[in-house]
Amino acid sequence: MESLTGNFLISTPQMPDPRFQEQVIFLCAHNEEGAMGLVINNPNRNITLRDVLEGANMPVPEGELPPVYLGGPVELESGFILFSADYSITNSLEVTPEIYLSRDSRLLYDIAHGKRPRRYLFMLGYAGWGPGQLESELVDNSWLTVPGNFDILFETPDELKWKLAAHSFGIDIAVFGDVIGNA
Repeated sequence: MESLTGNFLISTPQMPDPRFQEQVIFLCAHNEEGAMGLVINNPNRNITLRDVLEGANMPVPEGELPPVYLGGPVELESGFILFSADYSITNSLEVTPEIYLSRDSRLLYDIAHGKRPRRYLFMLGYAGWGPGQLESELVDNSWLTVPGNFDILFETPDELKWKLAAHSFGIDIAVFGDVIGNA
């Protein structure tokens, strides 16, 4: 199967796992060893970026801070930052030419000191799949894949990301379950 890195996984109404219902995942890696992605529309109501910065004894920049997202059910104590390519840090992964991923605490330090990327999302945890697992879920119609989109990732309100990610590819996700099938 061709790599889906840089694509969105959009849960369909057939998604059996309640943790992923109406979720959009940005795939950061997909190869023969499995896949890794981050949920981009599930803000954590129990912790804020202010809490994270204060807990790390870092200053809190003025102005509104973005939410902390539940990036997925794996390693909930680990932080991940998706960010725009206008910022550069050595320990990062280019997901697409526009979007990078890092776990480097120096990026969090730079955010605290106002030297941040133009756009970023901070996540706790990630979603992961072993070899062949994601492909099996795709065959079961649990996920829809569409090309990732910078504006949906960073500019769209969380409550609209699920529908707009599908709609950006011409799909009404609300009726998706009524039109799929196997021949």
